[in-house]
Amino acid sequence: MGVVVTWAEYCVAWARLHGGFDPSGASPLVRGWVLIAYRMGSWLGRKRVGPTAVTTAGLIVCWGVPLAVIIGRPGLVLAGVLVLLAALADGLDGAVAVVTGRASRLGYVYDSVADRLGEAAWLLAFWLAGAPGWLVVTAGAVSWLHEYARARATAAGMTEIGAVTVAERPTRVLIAIFGLLLTFFSGLVITVAAGLWLALAVVGLAQLGVAIRRALSSDR
Repeated sequence: MGVVVTWAEYCVAWARLHGGFDPSGASPLVRGWVLIAYRMGSWLGRKRVGPTAVTTAGLIVCWGVPLAVIIGRPGLVLAGVLVLLAALADGLDGAVAVVTGRASRLGYVYDSVADRLGEAAWLLAFWLAGAPGWLVVTAGAVSWLHEYARARATAAGMTEIGAVTVAERPTRVLIAIFGLLLTFFSGLVITVAAGLWLALAVVGLAQLGVAIRRALSSDR
């Protein structure tokens, strides 16, 4: 299992998997992140590490987050670091799949399910850290609805990603990381983080709804 694509070929494949968004022409931050993923994915591919193994490792790390919170205040710092590591793994599994020519529909589904299960672990950690249960559950439900609506719209024929909303997964990653880290200093932070997750999820869902309506309205 070796590396089979160049950077230019990787950008084409990445765009095909992300609604036509070409990373080679993106902002320096986005382009740099994708380039790092490509290089690390290429290294893992040469070491014969498959995308499924990377996805599984990331999911295991995610479920270490609530276990870390149980430790107490020192565990909050560890929990934040674990979310960061899980996010890195989430970016690398797709890179490994592309550079090794092992991208598949089954892998795509597994990756999506792993993302949702991982976020459930982060939200469980929010609750264990002191956020109200109703707020955590509602935040999770709305953000999952965001992803479900996009998936159903894609199945209905929406060919683009619809919209890059304020509630995409990178936003949730940042909220989880900083929410857990800053809770080390004040227990109120985790409730604020859960509230911010929910607020952005609601706004993002509205943005996505408008995009879906625009993309599919020609069917009416």
